[in-house]
Amino acid sequence: MRIDTILARKQTYSYEIFPPRGELPLQQAKEIAGELAQDHPDWISTTFSAGGHGNSQNVAAICAQTQNELGVTALAHLTCMGSTKEDVDYYLDTLEHDGIQNVLALRGDKTAGKEPKDFRYASDLIAYIKEHHPSLCCGAACYPEGHIETKNIKESMEVMKYKQDAGADFFVTQLFFDNEYFYRFRESCARSRIKRPIVVGIMPFTSQKQIQRIAFTCGASIPSAVIKRIIAAGDDRDKQAQAGLEYAIEQLQDLAQNGVDGLHIYTMNKLQVAHQIHSALKECGYLAA
Repeated sequence: MRIDTILARKQTYSYEIFPPRGELPLQQAKEIAGELAQDHPDWISTTFSAGGHGNSQNVAAICAQTQNELGVTALAHLTCMGSTKEDVDYYLDTLEHDGIQNVLALRGDKTAGKEPKDFRYASDLIAYIKEHHPSLCCGAACYPEGHIETKNIKESMEVMKYKQDAGADFFVTQLFFDNEYFYRFRESCARSRIKRPIVVGIMPFTSQKQIQRIAFTCGASIPSAVIKRIIAAGDDRDKQAQAGLEYAIEQLQDLAQNGVDGLHIYTMNKLQVAHQIHSALKECGYLAA
């Protein structure tokens, strides 16, 4: 089913998993998707690895299993940095052949030696998909605190509008740790005539080292409430991870109560974390018991 159709009917709940890289065989990735499917999410998305489009066939294989064997709608990521139109067409043809109807169109990270080819921005990719693969539902990323490469939130909102005008059917946010940023962002979207559904992406932090890396790579602010919990956990990695899970659950429950279009969990392939979040959202009434 198309994700925009699902979003038109209900508040959604979804998961994201990483594709197999060296330490994660394809079969194990499929097993992770199978385990997550037991929570009956509205969809499961599968990301490209840091290696970019060279990983596309693993993504396609996981999405095909998710949708055709597990019965859960699949969302396939697509990054265009360094890709040609032929690369994109081959990948999307593969998805469409397997009945996948949803793709998340992203620029991808800038890396040394990988220059833009046929697509400079995500909005270019979205427009291409809509022209050449019109049956696909196309999602796009958005950034409640502004993209790390933009000068300010106003410029980031303009980029989001470009994506909508290019044909984006829905948006998924970058992770954040302070819900107030999202609520202000949502108000800015309304003023900027952003009319597409906005699904909120949340990732439980697992350690002090991880959250410091996130702050510098994604530009996500670390609120004092998070810092205090990490300090209270001390050097115990298990306690740090538990603090991250508890904080994420509080974030998600607050977002659920404030009428977001959907909740998307960046699982980091951690099954027990995903299941505990699912249980907590059932308890607060966001998900059916």
